[in-house]
Amino acid sequence: VYQVGIDNGSALIAKFYRPGRWDDETILEEHAFSLELAAGEVSLIPPIQDPRDQTLFRHGGHRFALFPSCGGRPPNLEDPEHQRQLGRFLGRLHAVGMTRRYAHRPVLDVDTFGVASVQFLLDNDFIPTDLEPAYRSLTEDLLQQVRWCYERAGPIELIRLHGDCHTGNILWTDDGPHLVDLDDSRTGPAIQDLWMFLSGDRQDQESSLNTLLEGYSQFCEFSLRELHLIEALRTLRMMHHYAWLARRWRDPAFPRAFPWFNSQRCWEQHILDLREQAPLMVEPPLATI
Repeated sequence: VYQVGIDNGSALIAKFYRPGRWDDETILEEHAFSLELAAGEVSLIPPIQDPRDQTLFRHGGHRFALFPSCGGRPPNLEDPEHQRQLGRFLGRLHAVGMTRRYAHRPVLDVDTFGVASVQFLLDNDFIPTDLEPAYRSLTEDLLQQVRWCYERAGPIELIRLHGDCHTGNILWTDDGPHLVDLDDSRTGPAIQDLWMFLSGDRQDQESSLNTLLEGYSQFCEFSLRELHLIEALRTLRMMHHYAWLARRWRDPAFPRAFPWFNSQRCWEQHILDLREQAPLMVEPPLATI
């Protein structure tokens, strides 16, 4: 991602797509969702269209998209009004997201985020030999617990999501929240776009959740059964993140950006962090008012 200065004009953001990550159809589906959200007055930074309504461009064998350069700050999640506005914003996003389905973009589920991630790390010898038995046994148990969380939740509606919704992908201005980076947009449960805004102890999380849902429910109905999935989705995200780094480890930019990754200490800590998820997945779901 690069900021590009324009003579006699505002700067643009140029986003180049790595070969092999997404095919054209998948990228264009993301762009179409962004434009659909913008048309629905959901505040976000959509890709720029040329006179032929194209959003994906090529130069020198590279694919890229252009976006307006917009400033902002992270939301203040300790401010209930920010939480309420964020809830309304996500409710409007999901109201658009549920109107149709993705045809090309992936689904967030146990297999894609969990099983495939674990298998990639094992198949490509990222886990140190002395830690492999513990990692293999632990992840098998955790994935079974994740499945039980889904069973407790029951049938869940899957919708088009942002998919990686956290404070780093929200720009806050005087007009409220603006969404950036739909690169990880996929199909999944609505709670995926909410749970990363919950932090602190159980009481703090319940307070934040209720304030978020107060705003969210003004635009979109939320199924409380999805609360059974919060810790399961957190576990899947932890597995997926390490596999995401591993899949890109041959790119010279990644060892420079993540120097802590792929060391003995890194994998020891990852196993410890995963172990902490086991008791959390058997706790009752967060309470709502």
